[in-house]
Amino acid sequence: MPSSGNESTSSLQEKYEERAQRVVSRWAGERQSIPDRGLLESHVRCRDGASVAVGRAQVLARHVVEPQREVPIMDRCEVLVVGAGPAGLSAALGARRAGADVIILERYGCFGGTITTVGMETLGWYRYEGTEDCEGIGREMERMAERMGGTTKWPYNDSDCLDAEQFKLVADRLITESGVRPILHIWVVEALLDADKKMYGVITESKSGRQAILADRVIDCTGDADVAHLAGCRYSVIDLQQSLGVTTVFNAVNVDTAKFKEHTSKNPATYADWSRTWDQQTTGKEEDLKSPYLDKEFEEAAKAGVIPEDTIGTLGGSWSALSSAGEATNLNLVHKTNVDVTDVRSLTEAEIEGRANVVHALNALKHVVPGFENAKLRNFAMTVGTRDSRKIIGKYNLTGEDVCNQGRFDDTVGIF
Repeated sequence: MPSSGNESTSSLQEKYEERAQRVVSRWAGERQSIPDRGLLESHVRCRDGASVAVGRAQVLARHVVEPQREVPIMDRCEVLVVGAGPAGLSAALGARRAGADVIILERYGCFGGTITTVGMETLGWYRYEGTEDCEGIGREMERMAERMGGTTKWPYNDSDCLDAEQFKLVADRLITESGVRPILHIWVVEALLDADKKMYGVITESKSGRQAILADRVIDCTGDADVAHLAGCRYSVIDLQQSLGVTTVFNAVNVDTAKFKEHTSKNPATYADWSRTWDQQTTGKEEDLKSPYLDKEFEEAAKAGVIPEDTIGTLGGSWSALSSAGEATNLNLVHKTNVDVTDVRSLTEAEIEGRANVVHALNALKHVVPGFENAKLRNFAMTVGTRDSRKIIGKYNLTGEDVCNQGRFDDTVGIF
């Protein structure tokens, strides 16, 4: 045995020396031997001819006409769910538990939607005393996250804060254990409609190419009504000047959480304090409820010259979970208005500006808020969080009156 070990060590040493000699040789500019290209022949691939658009695309004044081509069918199912946020997960799990063959599509590399990609850590954050709650898949998600060690209590009530990273594992488990068939890293780019305008599937784009998925039912859980838009459904879009802004959520580390809690305890905020970036309307009963809100701190930082004055209108909002490791997560503090969330150029501008303003927000927290003196940026959210987008015009559309006054309907399936 010792002899075998010595031989192994000697062999590794020889390989290391050989590689080192090749590196030195390349640095010296010496001509290198070229490997036999014949060895690569078995690995050479090209695109399937049937899916290649044959012929030159016609370039017209403002668009291009693609040549006709065949699109391979990737898969078939009974129920196709597009979008794997909380709504998509619930739809897919519900359909699967009812016995349907279900496929769920997601454009990112994880499930969870705004929880995992935006960093919004709550499914329900308003569990103050007296609140009516409902059961269902949402509560099931929270309970599984708690069992897996992925929750902490929200600062001022009984709501759960979900660890955004841990929730990726929660969603993975829910999907894989249910028998739902998942496909990540895929976009729906077109709806397939028959002569009666009944939808029978979608066209997708991904690293696998342009492919079709056929389905008896398609459920749009994209959050932007992408599939409904592609299918020609009616929807409304609010004017940009009236729309809610987008948010660049971020997380910080090296926070003295005990010191920060002491500061917020001595300087409590309530819903009555929400202003500037969050113009809200209440019936009055919420105004004395404590809320994890930061606002005046940014005005103080601007007056001290720590951040530019023109950032004041974009900074302010809520904080969320604090960990024993010195993490402050779901810092919902950086916003931008007049963003068209269905336009990639507008979204690009929002992403870049949002990250720049996170730096200002963190500088303000470090100079003004006790506990954040030594804080550092842990990460930005994967994408900006959006609010106002396309809204499908359904059989009935909720009104502000319904939301504020506990609207009730005969076909209600859940109450929160």
